[in-house]
Amino acid sequence: MAAAASLNPVHILKGDAEEEKREDARLSCIFGSIAIGDLLKSTLGPKGMDKILVSDSRKLAGAIELTNDGATILRSIGVDNPAAKILVEISKVQDKEVGDGTTTVAVLCSEFLKEADKLLSLKLHPQTIISGFRKAAAEAKSAMLKHTYDRSSDPVQFEQDLKNIARTTLSSKILNRHKDFFADIAIAAVKRLNNSTDLKAIQFIKKLGGCLTDSFLDDGFLLDKKPGVHQPKVVENARILIANTPMDADKVKVFGSRITLDSVAKLGDMELIENEKMKAKVDAFLKHDINVFINRQLIYNYPEQLFADAGVMAIEHADFEGVEKLALVTGGEIVSDIERCDTVKLGKCDRIEEIMIGEDYLLKFSGLPVGESCTIILRGATEQILNEAERALHDVLCVLITTVSERMIVLGGGCTEMIMSRHVSALAAQTSGKESLAMEAYARALLQIPTIISDNGGYDSAQLVSELRSAHADGKVSYGLNMTEGKIDDMFKLGIIEPLKVKTQVLSGATEAAEMILRVDGIIKAAPRRRTPDDRCC
Repeated sequence: MAAAASLNPVHILKGDAEEEKREDARLSCIFGSIAIGDLLKSTLGPKGMDKILVSDSRKLAGAIELTNDGATILRSIGVDNPAAKILVEISKVQDKEVGDGTTTVAVLCSEFLKEADKLLSLKLHPQTIISGFRKAAAEAKSAMLKHTYDRSSDPVQFEQDLKNIARTTLSSKILNRHKDFFADIAIAAVKRLNNSTDLKAIQFIKKLGGCLTDSFLDDGFLLDKKPGVHQPKVVENARILIANTPMDADKVKVFGSRITLDSVAKLGDMELIENEKMKAKVDAFLKHDINVFINRQLIYNYPEQLFADAGVMAIEHADFEGVEKLALVTGGEIVSDIERCDTVKLGKCDRIEEIMIGEDYLLKFSGLPVGESCTIILRGATEQILNEAERALHDVLCVLITTVSERMIVLGGGCTEMIMSRHVSALAAQTSGKESLAMEAYARALLQIPTIISDNGGYDSAQLVSELRSAHADGKVSYGLNMTEGKIDDMFKLGIIEPLKVKTQVLSGATEAAEMILRVDGIIKAAPRRRTPDDRCC
């Protein structure tokens, strides 16, 4: 009887809950992560390809996005595998922390897991692999730190390094053909920040038409709005009140209500009362001695007329992000209940004027108290090009700010990965036990980065990587991949450099995510909530 009972499975999970155990769970996690890496690896490097993302939501049905940015791709696709979601998260963290390397971190993590899967098939325990990976990661980081450079003591050389870093970042983006042009724009914008790391003072305005090289940097703040009818188009010594308040709250809401009047005169009296309430609200704004009023919400015709009579420029329906940035650069505050607020901090600037870009009119705020504020105006043929150009420039700005604050740089083009791989392989040769197998696997995974870059360029990766390994063995530790000519070359001579923080974040993020996934030995999926007849009625 006991033997018969042991053959029947014991159910401990409620309802339709599912559980994957041990090897099945581990393989599910590893294969899901590898699938994400295979999805992204074709976008890696200066000759990587792009992806078209098609939305299936009701609001954006058929809308497309064209990009090779790893964080954008992973943020947009629907991922069901739990381990794959971990790779999505590390890509988001990479984007938030340093702005670049979002594809590399996901691809490198998937390569670590691909090598780990081979070791698992040899019956190595996951904890042994994790221990070897940790030692390899420590050695790789140590090797990288030995080959970092700080040339900020020479202002001319540091300026050139900043341009080379911007060019290197742009080389894998849609702006590759004009990387010198946009590198200069990005450097000029970062210089205006005066060593600040807050990118909120830099605004992007995207306008269809023209070509990418028609883009430019403006030293003021631009708001994509127009003043109201019969209001001033130019304001000197502007005193700006920024509000987020309804300018139609005193209107009678007719939805679901009915008003019965027995004469036209009473209708006129009701409208007069409404206008008096709205006038009182406008007077509350004007008592603060303002000449510019900017509201996030709509401004109806009557209050707009009152502002025009008072000679005040009134701007309605300014988007919330634009209002927040405007408050930052003008030194003002966003107020909601002006009638109950006696102390209002007004924004200030020397001049507000209406300018024309392409076919559209915009408002330019000049002479701002926050001197680091500026606007990058992007021109392009399609919405997709403009969106991708904005993402590319945002990555460049993040990388440049990181370089200005950290000042340490490393060589790109697969050079740093080759250095780390060689040092890890050397340590593995001196390590006894099964951990050495994991360390060798870690070194092979690092070599996959220059291999994938070569493959995406259409070159013979086996030939180039072997030549690169030989060059480093001969002491040419500054050599990497020249993807323009399809050969190995000196990265210093080509100016292919990257911030140290980007590389360290990629290495630590990919290693930690791989360790986390290797620890998994079970996946439990909760049962879906059963819908009752009452739920269906609701």
